[in-house]
Amino acid sequence: MKVGLFLSAQFAPGTSPAAGLETVTEQARLADELGFDSVWLGHHYLARSAFLQPLSLAAHLAAATERVRIGFGVLVAPLYNPVGLAEELATLDVLSGGRIVAGLGAGYRKIECAAFGVAWEERGRRLRQYVPILRALWRGEAVTASGTWGSVEDARIELRPVQENGPPIWLGALAEAGIRRAAAVDAPWIVGPEGDDADIAERLALYRAALEEHGHSLDRAYPLTREAAVAATTDEAIASIKPHLAAQYAGYRSWDAAQAIDVDDFVRTHCLVGDPDAVVARLLQLERELGITHVTMRMQFMGMPDAEALAAIRLFGEEVLPQLAAESIPAGR
Repeated sequence: MKVGLFLSAQFAPGTSPAAGLETVTEQARLADELGFDSVWLGHHYLARSAFLQPLSLAAHLAAATERVRIGFGVLVAPLYNPVGLAEELATLDVLSGGRIVAGLGAGYRKIECAAFGVAWEERGRRLRQYVPILRALWRGEAVTASGTWGSVEDARIELRPVQENGPPIWLGALAEAGIRRAAAVDAPWIVGPEGDDADIAERLALYRAALEEHGHSLDRAYPLTREAAVAATTDEAIASIKPHLAAQYAGYRSWDAAQAIDVDDFVRTHCLVGDPDAVVARLLQLERELGITHVTMRMQFMGMPDAEALAAIRLFGEEVLPQLAAESIPAGR
């Protein structure tokens, strides 16, 4: 199993974004040093926080790190033009030496679509159309296509990504239509941070069935995102995440698609929280029972002291990753 670190590059209003950038960069460098597989960036406009935009931030982190992959979890792709997005992501792949994972999603906030002139009901259609356009352009093929975003005829881009055929495309989705969309375009589906094991199993069954319907292989990445905390004891881990998680999701409830949560139940059934041994056991359970191959964790939330987050990341890297590497299912099995 591979483990990624979601970087919380959004900061409380009125705080210093320069100081926040320093913290995010330090966390990325630490993840690079400790053996995390990847770091991940979110994406929103008009957020209720100071949100560093991910394409620019990815370029900065590419220069600040050496080994770790840099992914998006997720870019709200319909807000872009597909040709522009292809060239931007190809540029990042060059800047990073071939370390980009193009996590894309349709988005769930009407305010963003309205600001960019994208019809709400159009966003899923755009995302489905974008995936083959991106792949074809990265392969150097001529593309003829049109949509509400514009049109191209026999268009090529000469900028070649470092990765053969371009960055891998993963699709995030919460609803059944989005899960089916990921299967239809033969992209790994990023399982979101909400859902207990029964929910995940049901959604993965839907996704795998849809893959088979379209004639696509089931042999692929199965990524999962989780809110996470690790500490010397499970009680300490719960205490470290609970107040910050409550505040984070209280903010989400003001967004169109957000829902109220019971924080105690959410921590217990939806999060990755515990001492190092408990976290290793939970990760192995996700791998063996659900077939999860990648877990991306957010370990810092608005209001959490930077030192506390760094200590948790270091503890995970020093005590969880070595155990996980020793006990995880070998690649290809």
